[in-house]
Amino acid sequence: MSESFTSDFKRFFGRGLAILLPTAVTLWLLWQAFGFIYSTVAQPINSATRFGVLWVVPQVLDDDKLPEWFNVTDDELLQARSGLELREADMTDAALKHRLRAGYLTDFWEKHWYLNLTGLFIAIMLIYLAGVLLGNYVGRSLYQTVERLITQVPGFKQVYPHVKQVVDLILGDRKMAFSQVVLVEYPSKEIWTIGFLTGHSMRDIDEHAGAQVVSVFIPTSPTPFTGFTINVPEDKTVKMDMTMEEALRFVITAGVLTPDSPKPGELAKSSDEKPSS
Repeated sequence: MSESFTSDFKRFFGRGLAILLPTAVTLWLLWQAFGFIYSTVAQPINSATRFGVLWVVPQVLDDDKLPEWFNVTDDELLQARSGLELREADMTDAALKHRLRAGYLTDFWEKHWYLNLTGLFIAIMLIYLAGVLLGNYVGRSLYQTVERLITQVPGFKQVYPHVKQVVDLILGDRKMAFSQVVLVEYPSKEIWTIGFLTGHSMRDIDEHAGAQVVSVFIPTSPTPFTGFTINVPEDKTVKMDMTMEEALRFVITAGVLTPDSPKPGELAKSSDEKPSS
């Protein structure tokens, strides 16, 4: 009885872990990405928005229609001045009122949580507008001119081209797509390694090898987005009847999951079909 319970516990615990872990890890990664965007993009935009509101409100509203958080009474001003440090004692009333209004607006902003989404919305719209403007000939030409100028800045020019290549690879209109999963004998003969065919190699390499050479990206486990590129004769590659997703799954799991292995959605079903010991 005890042995049966232990066996069932291991089986069901393993099944539950296999089903829930991918979901938990995915949600955690999405939450971390959201937190990064919120703190590094949305929050600065929110601060700039509040600064703009402080400037716009008195320009567009009459004194009797100003919001409650904008009004600063004489008592509040006097109390705030009494709390100033010695080095701030000569601050003008206008500057002190601006500081108080900024604090009042921040408090108002924090009490209405949905206002914090303003930064995300503005960021999305700015990115969209940038895509629209830079998508036409004039915008693209202007951006290329600015790009040439900023890539002359020391330090910037050593980093920017490499970052741009990675971004273009992932998000560019002309993505560098892996065209085929191939098998190559690497790093030595009779050792077969899965790679991704990226295209034809350089002409100089063709001439040196005396054959048509192709470039193959060799991914590493368990992070297939890092690896190295090798150049091999095209007739030395074996094209595999395997999708990119299947190949990535094989590499990420270090060969544990093969194309014949059950997919995550089929795991529970396959576990139920196993005879209990």
